[in-house]
Amino acid sequence: MPDAVTVERADAPGPFLIVCEHAANAFPAPWGDLGLDGAQQRAHIAWDPGALGLARGLARRLDAPLIAANLSRLIYDLNRPPHSPGAMAERSEIHRVPGNAGLTAAQRVARTEAVYLPFHARLRAEIARRLARGQRPVLVTVHSFTPVYNGVPRAVEFGVIHDADARLAQAVLVEAVARTTLETRLNEPYSAADEVTHTLALQATPMGLANVMLEIRNDLIATQAAQDAMAETLAPVLTGALSRIGGA
Repeated sequence: MPDAVTVERADAPGPFLIVCEHAANAFPAPWGDLGLDGAQQRAHIAWDPGALGLARGLARRLDAPLIAANLSRLIYDLNRPPHSPGAMAERSEIHRVPGNAGLTAAQRVARTEAVYLPFHARLRAEIARRLARGQRPVLVTVHSFTPVYNGVPRAVEFGVIHDADARLAQAVLVEAVARTTLETRLNEPYSAADEVTHTLALQATPMGLANVMLEIRNDLIATQAAQDAMAETLAPVLTGALSRIGGA
């Protein structure tokens, strides 16, 4: 059974903890390609293109650990709870996912045990270790979104999303407007109402940890150079936002 999670820079001492739930588009056994062709496996429905490179760039610049998924979001979407239809979606945008159609309860449990539970257990363990050392980690999840969704172009370039605690997200918005030329909006193109803040709600909110979800339009991070440049832009936005709210 393939590992669901990779931890990079585990001992990095910075205040941030970077998470990338949709980092990979791997379709290994025992699940295989779920009936998708090569183009579908490379498309945004299968992962968040550019997000892992951006997350790594931020982790380096912020001296932060990185928790990243190793499998496609279509096998299990780690930013969805097990009871959500979107956790193992039968359809994503205009695409049917044949390998997710008609899953039995036993099959859903097996995927949850193989993918969701180890990923979130490892993330919780990394948080717990820092709390035990007297450090309150700041949880930052990194995602990308497609420039055109269901045929409609999106003008937003940088979305800043929050769960119950809006402090850090609002500070990131202020810093991004002041420091960058990105078209930045709060709770666009998604919000908590779209079920996209599960990781924040599960891992950060119960512990009272500052947290934010970053969404970057994927045409802006399509290459390694663009990912590095975006990390260079956003790292000071995050540090400035953290200072603005008085630390974690």
